[in-house]
Amino acid sequence: MDVVVFSTKSYDRTFLDEANARAGAPHTMRYIEARLTAESAPLAGGAPAVCAFVNDVLDRPVLETLAAGRTRMVALRSAGFNNVDLKAASDLGIAVARVPAYSPDSVAEHTVGLILTLNRKIHKAYARVREGNFALEGLLGFDLKGRTVGIVGAGKIGIAVARILSGFGCRVLAYDPAPATGPMSAEFVALDRLFAESDIVSLHCPLTPATHHLIDEAALAHMKRGVMLINTGRGALVDTRALIEGLKSGVIGYLGLDVYEEESDLFFENLSDQILRDDVFARLLTFPNVLITGHQAFFTAEALTAIASTTIDNLSAFENEGVARYPVTL
Repeated sequence: MDVVVFSTKSYDRTFLDEANARAGAPHTMRYIEARLTAESAPLAGGAPAVCAFVNDVLDRPVLETLAAGRTRMVALRSAGFNNVDLKAASDLGIAVARVPAYSPDSVAEHTVGLILTLNRKIHKAYARVREGNFALEGLLGFDLKGRTVGIVGAGKIGIAVARILSGFGCRVLAYDPAPATGPMSAEFVALDRLFAESDIVSLHCPLTPATHHLIDEAALAHMKRGVMLINTGRGALVDTRALIEGLKSGVIGYLGLDVYEEESDLFFENLSDQILRDDVFARLLTFPNVLITGHQAFFTAEALTAIASTTIDNLSAFENEGVARYPVTL
């Protein structure tokens, strides 16, 4: 099957080609560096399937263009699908598939890396030592042992985070209206209680209308002063402007982000020779207690191998059986 892959980087080509080869090369992969938007959608003309990533646009106008070009399937190489108009896809007869799980440990370990880096100021110490500054002032941290960590979202990633932090000796609280099956080293509590008791709050829930701006001014008002907030889920789980006010007031003592609600024009690109035009993002970067990574929590060899393999499986199942291995439905 002919597949047009949007938002392609070198690593996408490598892992998708390897997965396709392992499966016997059933698909012809056509790689396009551009994001999938209304302007780039015609590039898929004639291809039965397209492969999209988290910041590709799959609204009704884009899907209509794809359908007009005889595309019948969208294979997402991500777990999230909030960027897809599922009603429009259904109306147009376009199947949508995703990668429901790849390596939860990749995101969980990055989450804990953000926590440790923010707490022990590892990024600041690294820069100091390279400049010959070995002073310890300003690098004071705290023991994780005995601290309370609140995990919002008890899916596979949340479970992995709880397991790791339990090993540090943390008390772990969790909130999820529909937790995944399986053991979790956490006490399930109401969301307000989690906010009130946690020294660290970490977000691992999907982005839905119910979770959009889950962390806003009202939520921050329930949290401990000086709380550490970590988001490796989806950018719009937090109201960024509310975070800035929380940082200014001292309610947020540490902020670690791997995602940003307006990241589509920033992340996955080298913009080092350009001026950032996003004033809100630029404001975040001015705070010394903020650490931002560019949506890289998933970025391990194990995760990319799993994502590519599942994507090829979805494509093959759709071609052979008419239904993807992991379909997304309304």
